[in-house]
Amino acid sequence: MSSPARLGFGESPRSTVGLEWEIGLVDSDSADLSQAGPAVLDALARDVGEPRPTSAGYAPHVTGEFMKNTIELVSGVCGTVADAGTDLTRILERVRTVTDRLGLDIMGGGTHPFARAADQQVGDKERYRRIMERTGIWGAQLIIWGLHVHVGIEHRDKALPLMRAMLTYFPHLQALSAGSPYWAGEPTGYASNRSLLFQQIPSSGLPVPFETWQELEAYAGDMVHVGAVEAFNELHWDVRPSPTFGTLEVRVCDGPTNLSEALTLAALVHCLVEHLSTQLDQGRALPVLPPWFVQENKFRSARYGLDATVILDADGNQGPLVDAIGKLLVELEPVAHRLGCVAELAGVRDIVRSGASYRRQQAVAAAHGGDLVPVVRSMVEEMRAGRPLPV
Repeated sequence: MSSPARLGFGESPRSTVGLEWEIGLVDSDSADLSQAGPAVLDALARDVGEPRPTSAGYAPHVTGEFMKNTIELVSGVCGTVADAGTDLTRILERVRTVTDRLGLDIMGGGTHPFARAADQQVGDKERYRRIMERTGIWGAQLIIWGLHVHVGIEHRDKALPLMRAMLTYFPHLQALSAGSPYWAGEPTGYASNRSLLFQQIPSSGLPVPFETWQELEAYAGDMVHVGAVEAFNELHWDVRPSPTFGTLEVRVCDGPTNLSEALTLAALVHCLVEHLSTQLDQGRALPVLPPWFVQENKFRSARYGLDATVILDADGNQGPLVDAIGKLLVELEPVAHRLGCVAELAGVRDIVRSGASYRRQQAVAAAHGGDLVPVVRSMVEEMRAGRPLPV
């Protein structure tokens, strides 16, 4: 029989925030993905003195990812979303000193609009090789990028209640960030194809809504025992506790195409976790949906984005997602003042008014007769500008 995993829970000051942003490397001439991740990391280490993680904590840095076409930008542990944005700005500047020289562009989004799985290369780590052996063709399809937001939790007992409650806001985050309407050169009909593609891997997708930490440890021990994973951090749930860092990690969002929207999404997560944590302190019951409603909301927001009608409560009441987002922003306004992210959170209204990334991509494609090369160029330009650009 398996033994429960002893996960522990790291010390993390309440409502500190850290961001992990996966971005793609693009050949400047063809606009297709480039397998240049290792070369970029080597050049950063050699030319720029790229800092690496230390035992004392994570300094802002760049790391490799599952696919060689991807690098990940990692902020330090920050007090505010704006501070994390300062870290990411410095990282982007460092990366561009290398990518410009190598004839590369960098892009965000949930997926590359026309890249094909057969042309991609998996990283050289043993863990990546093992994932590919286990997942086969689905692993080869993981040409996807996300934004992961860590929020510090001061006590382990809050982690699972916060995880379950955050799933109530899954469609809000997914629709606002949705940026993967194309796949392998074809329109998918989905605002976020990334989210549904990623959940095909059995260790990904929606979390098991455990009630106790002991249940979580028993599950983690079982998964290691049967060889499904080698460690808890290989459970790539959409929302999960991070025992190593003492955080709640929210992995719902498609990768943003620009820094401004990355910080807006981070501010929304930051405020939500702090708001729910305060409700726990006050002894209030947190909002929770049955797992089948959470699954349905995930599908609806992936399919229809900001046009979705979603399930609002455990009684099955429904309403337009944009209305729910508007009400939520009013509720979170005092939290944003406490956390110093009023300006960043205000960007949510801009996304609702002007459209999320998937709509901009669709508009560029329509303006160019369905040609997806201009779509990639527009995503590259948004990354360089640091903000969404009008079509």
